[in-house]
Amino acid sequence: MDAREALMLGRDSEGRLVRRPLSPHLQVYRPQITSVLSILHRISGVALAVGSGLLVSWLMAVAAGPVGFAQAQAVFGSVLGRLMLFGWTLALFYHFCNGIRHLAWDLGHGYDLETVTRSGWFTVGATVGLTLFAWILGYALLG
Repeated sequence: MDAREALMLGRDSEGRLVRRPLSPHLQVYRPQITSVLSILHRISGVALAVGSGLLVSWLMAVAAGPVGFAQAQAVFGSVLGRLMLFGWTLALFYHFCNGIRHLAWDLGHGYDLETVTRSGWFTVGATVGLTLFAWILGYALLG
């Protein structure tokens, strides 16, 4: 018996051996908007946690004084720093918009396939729009 065969063995509620079906791997399924957005929601949550740690480090640099602040600004003001901040902003708005979508589901709304697909694409569009709006507004206020 190979490992895959062993994974298919189980017991029913009366203790008899039964063969359980295995779920197909990701290579079998064609990606759907719901599965992709679910994975992205988890990734954005991790990105927000990491980015929040970086935000705390920036605040600690501000509290440390002018030298620490200048060093932090050099890092966060660099191209890589701004790219990370843009990614954090994108993750923030995505997690927010998708969270509202999940809240609607928790209230029992939007479960039919057409609405799920439409709300998924709306979430993507709102994420991109809000992120670009925030960055355009931020640069407009700086200049």
